[in-house]
Amino acid sequence: MILALARLGLRSSEVVTLELDDIDWATGQIRVRGKNGRNELPLPADVGEAIADYLRKARPRNASRRVFLRDKAPIRGFVGPSGLGSIIRRLLKRAGIDSPTKGTHQFRHGLASEMLRGGASLGEIGEVVGHRHVQTTAIYAKVDLDALRTLALPWPGEAQ
Repeated sequence: MILALARLGLRSSEVVTLELDDIDWATGQIRVRGKNGRNELPLPADVGEAIADYLRKARPRNASRRVFLRDKAPIRGFVGPSGLGSIIRRLLKRAGIDSPTKGTHQFRHGLASEMLRGGASLGEIGEVVGHRHVQTTAIYAKVDLDALRTLALPWPGEAQ
């Protein structure tokens, strides 16, 4: 679940509603049902391998078509995204990670920020994270002061 959040930039609601039929193993695609309808994304190898490993070794036997199931009774798909948020907060605490935000959205934000640092346009980032408007994606465009300093010209008359 964490890899789906971090590598695909999915919302927690999109992760918990993934169904087995949403993964096309032959083409390496994953269908995501999000706020803006359905979106097809490439399935990175590491994410696909982690999901396959979970399905083979950790997913409880159940008739549910949901990919990820609760591990406590009743065994079923998550009712909503808050269950995944609780898991993430608990794991961050257990790992001793003290981050400014404690929920699932930090992974989505981290992916968008990393793509931006890597030279992706806001439009490209918006396509991955499922935004309709570039203005929404611009929220992820935090100012990188160190990168800006390398571009700044010295102030006229400034001591060297």
